[in-house]
Amino acid sequence: MAPGPAPRAPRALLPSPGEDLCYLSGEWRIFQRVDGHRWSLDDLVTAWCAVDAVAAPPARILDLGCGIGSVLLMLAWTFPRARLVGIEAQATSVALARRSIAWNGCEARCAVHGGDFRDPTALAEHAPFDLVTGTPPYLAPGTARESRRPQKGPCNFEHRGGIEAYCAAAARALGPGGVFIVCEQASQNARVHAAAAAADLGVASSLPVVPRAGKHPLFAVHVLRPGGSTATRRRPPLVVRDARGERTEAFRGVRAAMGLPP
Repeated sequence: MAPGPAPRAPRALLPSPGEDLCYLSGEWRIFQRVDGHRWSLDDLVTAWCAVDAVAAPPARILDLGCGIGSVLLMLAWTFPRARLVGIEAQATSVALARRSIAWNGCEARCAVHGGDFRDPTALAEHAPFDLVTGTPPYLAPGTARESRRPQKGPCNFEHRGGIEAYCAAAARALGPGGVFIVCEQASQNARVHAAAAAADLGVASSLPVVPRAGKHPLFAVHVLRPGGSTATRRRPPLVVRDARGERTEAFRGVRAAMGLPP
């Protein structure tokens, strides 16, 4: 049974040219550009890890650099009594996220603000939060060729900061006992620990995500808590597909928990 409320789906909110309206959690949907940034595996696993990390349903949730709102909406669906705030710098993504919020009928408790979360004043009036999430871009500018498609460049490249900026913003926003869930390239674990330490956060656990059996982890999702260094529990990898290319039982469980269609 889907925990989220039935979407309102106003008739006026239809995909514009170049957009589609896609499945998300339960009966909820999300607007995406066909040629732009689209929600993906790292969003799904980040949201699932956030749900798994909290001992009780959080009252206030923040998604840093929320993009089109995929993580924010999955958490809004999972925690129907929570109030959620997203902050995003790209106007195109902000507009899409706001329309998705309206389509799903959760405007009374979800809001997306346009702005740069590195600004200490951007979220000051909304803090503190019980749960903060983030899916930072993975690439430093100049290390690869950037796509010219809408939204793609800033979603993939650290034009407005990487894991360090996310940790600093999360530390400012977290309330006592809060938790920060963030994903990063699997090869950047040392950088994650350094960024966490600089923000007086400790890495409580890390979940490597393997796209297919036999391959190296693609990224990892980390659970960070206030208070500096802590012993990190390295969880067994989440393998998405087996050697035949079929979804694993573990990954099917993740999808079911987040209300995705089988």
